[in-house]
Amino acid sequence: MERFVILALVGLAAQLVDGALGMGYGLTSTTLLLTAGIAPAIASASVHMAEVVTTAASGMSHMRFGNVDKQMAKRLIIPGSVGAFSGATFLSHLTGDYVRLYVSIFLLALGLYILARFLFLQDARRQEHKKLTNKFYLPLGFVAGFFDASGGGGWGPIATPALLSQKGMEPRKVIGTVSVSEFAVAASATLGFMLSLGLGHINWLWAGAIMLGGVIAAPIAAWIVKSLPTRMLAVIVSGMLVFTNVRAIFGYTTIPPTIQYVMYTAIVLVWIYIVFHVAQKERRLKAAELAMGLQKSQETS
Repeated sequence: MERFVILALVGLAAQLVDGALGMGYGLTSTTLLLTAGIAPAIASASVHMAEVVTTAASGMSHMRFGNVDKQMAKRLIIPGSVGAFSGATFLSHLTGDYVRLYVSIFLLALGLYILARFLFLQDARRQEHKKLTNKFYLPLGFVAGFFDASGGGGWGPIATPALLSQKGMEPRKVIGTVSVSEFAVAASATLGFMLSLGLGHINWLWAGAIMLGGVIAAPIAAWIVKSLPTRMLAVIVSGMLVFTNVRAIFGYTTIPPTIQYVMYTAIVLVWIYIVFHVAQKERRLKAAELAMGLQKSQETS
């Protein structure tokens, strides 16, 4: 019972991160299961089984708060589902750990790009929306879905920053859309694992625990996305990308742990400073907009 409660809390925390930032549920939950000694394929299968329910709850919550671009979601679902099914089948027979290194380098670069764009481009939120075609959505959906299933998580970390890096994309819409489409991805991955591994290899107790925590957290996370300023969301997403992928890259190096911890601390401190700076800036902008609104109302009256 104690383990069930702990896993439920982990599922709750993972869904808060995933629902609010568009990434993190699969990676957080899978990491816990792997730490406990569960085989990669079984861990990923259990997490994706839980995600079928949690992503449905998260998707409905985001739709309720108006965080979803339905056209974008439709274009992501089919290639994402095909990629997830392929990734699940692949992982069931083979695990390629070094593939994560290249993905982590790619994600780190995207995280830094997003951070720079939202910090230094003053008109980032007013840029004209760039219409994307299937040439962009098809490979993005397939690659994100494949790595999500084969790596135990990756739909959000790949799809969210790739979409945010496009001009005129609104972070809350990107996060909500990625969360909605993840339901189809999780269902396809689960089907792939069932056909390759069989139902008996899924840890139903662990899947149920993280599923319960995720369902509870879904509406809270959607509300966070609705409430936080655009620039703040982008900075949080990029900071999480930089930190998690630097850690993943260090796992393939021989850098001493002491130096790694120093670098982790430096990244966190810089991230906290940037978040504080952006929060102060958003507060001043809000105050200025409020003052301007009061001035206009006084002039009209």
